Amino acid sequence: MTTLLEQVRAGDLPRHVALIMDGNGRWAEARRLPRAAGHPAGARAAERLIRFAGSKLAIPYITLFAFSSENWARPRAEVACLMDLLHGVLSARVAELAGAGIRLRVIGDLDRVPAALRDGVRSAVARTADNTRMHLTVALSYGARDEIARAARAAARDATAGRLDPERLDEATFAQYLETADLPDPDLVIRTGGEARLSNFLLWQSAYAELYFARVMWPDFSPAELLRALADYQRRVRRFGTVEVTPT
Repeated sequence: MTTLLEQVRAGDLPRHVALIMDGNGRWAEARRLPRAAGHPAGARAAERLIRFAGSKLAIPYITLFAFSSENWARPRAEVACLMDLLHGVLSARVAELAGAGIRLRVIGDLDRVPAALRDGVRSAVARTADNTRMHLTVALSYGARDEIARAARAAARDATAGRLDPERLDEATFAQYLETADLPDPDLVIRTGGEARLSNFLLWQSAYAELYFARVMWPDFSPAELLRALADYQRRVRRFGTVEVTPT
C-alpha cells in the first residue's frame, strides 16, 4: 500500500510553505505545566519539521512565524524566556544549518530584540548566506502591517529623492521594498492551534496562498500532520483570477 509520504512526494509540492506556530502555551497548560514550558517543546517541533521537510520532501522555502510584533505585550518574564530560548536554539543549531546547506534569513524589527540575540542572528545569517539547499526564514518581532508601512516609507523616500517615479510604482515594484523581496510568495500557509486567522503574518505575500488550519497545538505538529496538510493542498484547484492550476 502506498504511504502518505509516497503519495505526497508524487504530487505537486508547494515551493514555499509558511507556518504560524501557535499553541505552545495552551499545550503546556493542558499538561498542567507553566506556559513557558511550551516554548522549548515548540522549538523541538520546529527543528523536527525543518529536518523532515528538508530530507524527505525537499521543500526549498520555509518561513516560520516565531515571534510577532504583538507578542511584546506578553508578560515580561515570558518574553524574556522566549528571547533566551531563541538565542540558545540559534547558537546550538547554526552549525547544523550551515552543514545541511540551509540558508537562514530573519525578517522583522530586530531593533527591539536584545543585543545578544540580534548579534547572534546577524552572525548566523552571514554564516549561512551562501547555502542554497533550503531557504529558512524566521519572522522575529515581525508584523505584516509594520512591514508594509516600512516599505511604503522607503518607496516614498526614493520618490522624494528622484530614484523612483511614483507613476511606475506597481505591485511588482512595491514588493521589492518588502523584506521578502527575493523570496517567492508562499503557496501554503499553515496555522496550528485551532485558530483560523493570519494574525498579521505575510499579509501582502499570502494574497493567493492556500490556507490550512490545524487543530493540534504546535508542539504536537508532527511530520504526519505536515503530510496531511500537504495532501490537502494537493487536492485543491488553485485559481489565480482567470487561471486555474490543477494539482497533479
